[in-house]
Amino acid sequence: MYIMGHRGAAGLEPENTLLSIRRALELGVTAVEVDVHLSRDGRLVVIHDDTVDRTTNGRGRVRDLTFAELRRLDAGKGERLPSLEEVADLVAHRAHLVVEVKAPEAGPVLTDFIRGAGLFERVHAISFWHPVVKAMKEEEPRLRTGVLLVGCPADPAGLARAARADALVLHYAYITPELVAQAHAAQLLVFVWNIDDIETLKPYLALDLDGIGTNRPDVVVEFVRRWRQGQGT
Repeated sequence: MYIMGHRGAAGLEPENTLLSIRRALELGVTAVEVDVHLSRDGRLVVIHDDTVDRTTNGRGRVRDLTFAELRRLDAGKGERLPSLEEVADLVAHRAHLVVEVKAPEAGPVLTDFIRGAGLFERVHAISFWHPVVKAMKEEEPRLRTGVLLVGCPADPAGLARAARADALVLHYAYITPELVAQAHAAQLLVFVWNIDDIETLKPYLALDLDGIGTNRPDVVVEFVRRWRQGQGT
């Protein structure tokens, strides 16, 4: 089971920055989740929103700014918005990388990046844009992909299969033992987001999940380590 640092360690450091990702890795996460948009000049930029307003000292839409212009912004504590290449280099051989496609036009560029870097075994590409996930998988069958879901649809495994995805990614509140069993029977992984406290976490450790996202890896990683020791694993 992956413990996934959400936007690095978003509860501790400025989200989606190298500082945040480095902190998550130091705390022992086994996966890091980040978000990508495209800059005006076609670079994969790690940022959640489609504008820079909330997370930097700048204003404007990511897609209207060049990579150089984006790099001049302060994303918190003096951090710069990183490229996906920088994030992949930092995470390499230390943790799995989960990349959420926030804008449909980023899908083909992400496919090319993963293919060019040979990261098929080390990256999951996920999105709420299920047609994008499907198109990426059809373009490059070696990709590992996942579909993000809002709420709990009647047939989540069916939605994942329709997108040719390898994983379901849901909010933890909608996870049940039956859903996990159905997903695994369909050869799908189940990732959940985001659990940040121990009392919420406890019942989910018995559900055979494949990944748990968290903004607070300082809390979750240590508890899971102790829980595994208690289970004799």
